[in-house]
Amino acid sequence: MTSKLNVLARSQARRRAEYITAGAVVLITGAARGMGELYARRAAKEGAAAIALWDVDEDRATALAADIERLYPRTRARAYAVDIADREAVAREAKRTRDELGAVDVLVNNAGIVRGALFWEHDPEHDIELTMRVNTLAPMWLTRELLPDMIADRSRPKRILNIASAAGTLANPRMSVYAASKWAMIGWSESLRLELCRSGAEHVAVTTFCPSYISTGMFEGARGPLLTPIMTPVRAARAAWEGMVAGKPLVLRPWTVKLSMAFRGVLPTRAWDAVADKLFHVYSSMDKFTGRQ
Repeated sequence: MTSKLNVLARSQARRRAEYITAGAVVLITGAARGMGELYARRAAKEGAAAIALWDVDEDRATALAADIERLYPRTRARAYAVDIADREAVAREAKRTRDELGAVDVLVNNAGIVRGALFWEHDPEHDIELTMRVNTLAPMWLTRELLPDMIADRSRPKRILNIASAAGTLANPRMSVYAASKWAMIGWSESLRLELCRSGAEHVAVTTFCPSYISTGMFEGARGPLLTPIMTPVRAARAAWEGMVAGKPLVLRPWTVKLSMAFRGVLPTRAWDAVADKLFHVYSSMDKFTGRQ
């Protein structure tokens, strides 16, 4: 029975992908490596008409674009060197993308950075301001540029996938600025989803992905809390993408993220602090963080 249900679920997922991704124009930030690359390859595999690969690493993005076009000749893949921390660059390259590939149907706000340190050790410009620009403001700027066309065009469903983090649901030492950027991302993303629904633009679905640690190198040295394994990029990207295609509002992975949110919601703050610290080891998970060098 379980096997039959799995086959049915995969069949339904394929049909949804054909409906959402096939023939679509897809824009992915942070597309040159890690999960961004996985999203790009998934979009091409599902028949996207065009994929805009936004990244600061132009050489790597260009190589990925060439590889996608070699493997999937019906998909146009274009690399765009964009520093998304620069609002004017975001606006300029968004216009260029529309002019070259057409209006965007699927937007994946994937790019992000992390700084793991005590708050008072953060540099105001290169840590605090840059993290907020890349992780929070850039997705807002880019979505604002693309959203009017997405709302106006009802010829096909539109999708926005915002990559947040479990850090945006629970406080964690040595993660104050990163957590702040992801809390803001979740609040904005969920509010945007509700605004679209209340405005009659249900064809534009917003999905927020909140994963725990993923082995992309970005969180090198971090340790998963109790019962929370470090996820592989493949597994995480699959969950996010399939949730986006299905139009799910929130995708939380692994299951312990939802459990922790439930505990935090019902326990008094000091009691939760003790559970998170001594039982789940959430508060010590960043103690040996080194990050991508």
